[in-house]
Amino acid sequence: MEGIEAIGYENATPVQEQAIPAILEGRDLIASAQTGTGKTAAFLLPVIHRIITTKHDEHIKCLVIVPTRELATQIDQQLQGMAYFCPVSSIAVYGGTDGATFSNEQKALTEGADIVVCTPGRMLAHLNMGYVQISGLSYLILDEADRMLDMGFNEDLMKIISFLPEQRQNLLFSATMPSSIRNLARQILVKPIEINIATSKPAERVKQEAYIVYDLQKTPLVQKILAARNQRSTLIFCSTKDKTKQLTRELKRLKLSVDEIHSDIEQSARERVLNLFKSRDLGILVATDILSRGIDIEDIDLVINYDVPHDAEDYIHRVGRTARAASEGEAITLVGEKDQQRFQAIETLIDKVIEKIQVPAELGEAPAYNPRQKSSKNRKFGKKKRFSPNHDRKKNA
Repeated sequence: MEGIEAIGYENATPVQEQAIPAILEGRDLIASAQTGTGKTAAFLLPVIHRIITTKHDEHIKCLVIVPTRELATQIDQQLQGMAYFCPVSSIAVYGGTDGATFSNEQKALTEGADIVVCTPGRMLAHLNMGYVQISGLSYLILDEADRMLDMGFNEDLMKIISFLPEQRQNLLFSATMPSSIRNLARQILVKPIEINIATSKPAERVKQEAYIVYDLQKTPLVQKILAARNQRSTLIFCSTKDKTKQLTRELKRLKLSVDEIHSDIEQSARERVLNLFKSRDLGILVATDILSRGIDIEDIDLVINYDVPHDAEDYIHRVGRTARAASEGEAITLVGEKDQQRFQAIETLIDKVIEKIQVPAELGEAPAYNPRQKSSKNRKFGKKKRFSPNHDRKKNA
């Protein structure tokens, strides 16, 4: 309670109201709740309470598995705050670090940290070496489970679970609830309580706009948007790491304060860039969806979706990076020809027609917005050569 008071919590969120009693009862749980609803505290607080009020052995007591290094670090930091006045130890375990960090992880996993927050690949590497004290584990938590499956971690998850004792409490949290998550839940949960927190819409304080463009117009349009707005803090989402790298190079050529975050960047560099962006020493951050969920950065003025996200719910996560903490923000989406149907699905989900802004005339003719019609492979685009240096080639993520 001292930790809760120190953090400043006053009222429970809907997911906390429903999840905490079920977890305290020892029930398995599957919860659909998006980032920003308070779900981290919804599972950490009751687990901390059960650890300090129930007799356990000295082994690892709780394993929290998450999709990204950034989310692992953030949850571990939140955990340290909540458990500051409690005799509960924790460690974040993730890849991309040096040998000394790996040795520290090995020591903690051998001696038995109470709560381990980890990414699947790194945790599996430790488990395969045979020294992880996992036999006394009582709680397994999968956070952002849909994102982990999207990233191809299903096999790693099942291998990790094969190391765990059968008698344990399982908690699964997911922003969306596709059939793949239902299948995963059937494999690992026992008579779970189900909680569904309705997908919220972007805050009313977010000004949402879109440009209907050809792919070759995207980079020059981003340059014009940035030049016109002069925002203090801009976050740009790209669908692949290759697009992230290419756009960052183009913006650096303009001498802009810009850097990038994606899976090819070493963890230490990612943390440095993220800290610079949080402190406003870096004005523009270009990133993949690594940063769309679970990363708490306040006062972002502008979010640009260089690509329409594949899942409509991900649009809400991306746009939710701005207009936080009662501030105002702006979100601009560049809608390519092949993305129009996906963008219409977003408008349906949020029950809002997003304003379409006319592409500047100097960038050439833009396509019409007709999401019911498939894009033409042989479209006419007379200005194509003008943008060839920024051609967005298809590459694997």
